[in-house]
Amino acid sequence: MSQERIIQVERDILSKNDAYADENRRHFDRNGIFALNFVSSPGSGKTSLLVRTIKDLKDRVTISVIEGDQQTSNDAARIRETGAAAIQINTGKGCHLDAHMVGHAVEDLAPVAGSTLFIENVGNLVCPSAFDLGEAHKVVVLSVTEGEDKPLKYPDMFAAADLMILNKSDLLPHLDFNVGLCIANALRVNPRLQTLIVSARTGEGMEAFYAWLEASAAQRAARAKVA
Repeated sequence: MSQERIIQVERDILSKNDAYADENRRHFDRNGIFALNFVSSPGSGKTSLLVRTIKDLKDRVTISVIEGDQQTSNDAARIRETGAAAIQINTGKGCHLDAHMVGHAVEDLAPVAGSTLFIENVGNLVCPSAFDLGEAHKVVVLSVTEGEDKPLKYPDMFAAADLMILNKSDLLPHLDFNVGLCIANALRVNPRLQTLIVSARTGEGMEAFYAWLEASAAQRAARAKVA
């Protein structure tokens, strides 16, 4: 195909996705569902972070999860072990979730009104950045076992996110990783990006994430009520 044709196809795909995303967003707003799109490269600890969050907040927040992977239902099974409802989407050769997939998953999962929905995207710092799923926020998870220059290598993802969670902080004493440089690189790409440093394994910093989660959900609910 010519370059013009390729660009047009991409625009058509994104336009169709955005229409489905708008439907998802209206559904979330009508039902007071706070949806977050978790994105990262593979191995950042997204699932471990969600498992910890569900266990710690089980008496404060009702949480359900949509899991995205190319194959297996391992992550959905881990989530269900916490007692939370979860549904798996396998994308096959696809490298991201799209809004149509998420809409169908929401129909099957049926998250309760007033709850929080975590959408754990396929591990990939490229494709998911372009696809709106109807979420309130994109949350990018970066582990300290990755390079400080990840935000500069994959700027679209960090530009699209509202929060960066720097995970696996318990490993910092054993690594040559410059936290300040990593955050500075992320802010070069996105000056409005909020950042948190946590360890899903030890719980360090997780209360700050929970405070952000509950405050953001309350703000979203207030805006939806006004609208």
